[in-house]
Amino acid sequence: MFADLNPILHSQLRLAIISLLVSEEKADFARIKEVTKATSGNISVQIQKLEAAGYVSVKKTFKDNYPNTQVQLTPQGLSAFEQYVEALKSYIFNP
Repeated sequence: MFADLNPILHSQLRLAIISLLVSEEKADFARIKEVTKATSGNISVQIQKLEAAGYVSVKKTFKDNYPNTQVQLTPQGLSAFEQYVEALKSYIFNP
């Protein structure tokens, strides 16, 4: 009947982050904040959850003497996103 929705991706902010990364492959923390309009603390927590699930990789460096966090989509993250979209289709297009 209806497919189970991935609880990691079913969060609005985590889904927004993954969706951004699907289109851009990687993004820095400032770009994620700009697009999602979420607070730094909330973004940080959600990135940690996505990283723990293996959906993103995080690289912390310095850029012009400022901390710079780069977040990149992993193949596992892309696969999870594609499965999530297919699961959503079972809700939308269910006869």
